[in-house]
Amino acid sequence: MLKKKIVIIEDEPDILEVLSYNLKREGFDVSHALDGIKGLALIEKVEPDLVILDLMLPGLDGLEICRRIKGGEKLKHIPVIMVTAKGEESDIVIGLGIGADDYVAKPFSPRELVARVNAAIRRAGMSDKQGRPDIVELEGLIIDEQKFSVTYHGNLIKLTATEFRLLNQLANHPGRVFSREQLLNYASGNDVVIVDRNIDVHIRAIRKKLPGEIQFIETVRGIGYRFIDVVGQ
Repeated sequence: MLKKKIVIIEDEPDILEVLSYNLKREGFDVSHALDGIKGLALIEKVEPDLVILDLMLPGLDGLEICRRIKGGEKLKHIPVIMVTAKGEESDIVIGLGIGADDYVAKPFSPRELVARVNAAIRRAGMSDKQGRPDIVELEGLIIDEQKFSVTYHGNLIKLTATEFRLLNQLANHPGRVFSREQLLNYASGNDVVIVDRNIDVHIRAIRKKLPGEIQFIETVRGIGYRFIDVVGQ
């Protein structure tokens, strides 16, 4: 079985060493670059299964690299995980908005990083094989996009059109972080007019309507929300 290829673009040698060591130990084929220009060239050459991308880079910053990856047909399918420092929340939101799949904040644990890498690659593989599923099932929760219905252990959960769109979008991408602006865009539809633009209000309403002990929607402080990823935990 061929090893999954990962490109790391990180200008701090110590962090790069930690990233490379832990990913190689997990069986990944890892290559790397210390600046943005060389990193983008490496991505185009290797066409990896995933990119780990620092935001603050010499030559070409991480946001611009992400924009170029997601803006072209050849590379846009590649998952991108951003590595960020605390205080860069605005950049994280921008990165997610232009297509980044997830982020890991410094300092991070190697275990968390590996879990996020595996989850992102798994999501990409599922998307390639089957596309967006019509039905999502998890821990008794069933979301049926065709029927526009949600049940929990057989009990119908009544959601508004906006709430359904939000829950369905999150549930179809478990573990992926969505900014509030992204969710606002997904919630909008031809038959939906959002009077209250505060996504937090809609998320709170969904949580109240989903009974049980499981918190299906996690808050990512300062950024937005994500649906739980049981396999990735």
